[in-house]
Amino acid sequence: MSQQIRITVGDSSYAAELNDSPTAQAIYDALPIKGSGSRWGEEIYFAIGVDEKLAPGARDEVEVGGLAYWPPGKAFCIFFGPTPASVGDEPRAASEVNHVGRIVDDVSSLTSAPNGVQVVIEPV
Repeated sequence: MSQQIRITVGDSSYAAELNDSPTAQAIYDALPIKGSGSRWGEEIYFAIGVDEKLAPGARDEVEVGGLAYWPPGKAFCIFFGPTPASVGDEPRAASEVNHVGRIVDDVSSLTSAPNGVQVVIEPV
């Protein structure tokens, strides 16, 4: 069963859900999490202090609205469009990531989020 969370990016809030993976559970157990988000194309990421290894099935392809954990940076990632690693219009991580969930709301407004935006992840 997935865990329901809320992600606030600047002044906008998004309903999201974490999947049943061990990495998603580790993130849920660390909530609430706050940080300053960095932009990498149409991805926002920031270190969250959770220390998980690369999971079996990790991959660099991500869907729009996808949430992931990037082990090298111990970072939470929010994907909402192409990144510098993308081949086309699909989001693509810099390297393999653990897929941990998705935003269920429309993510198109994330394109206006500035570098350094405050991000809060909390349980619902």
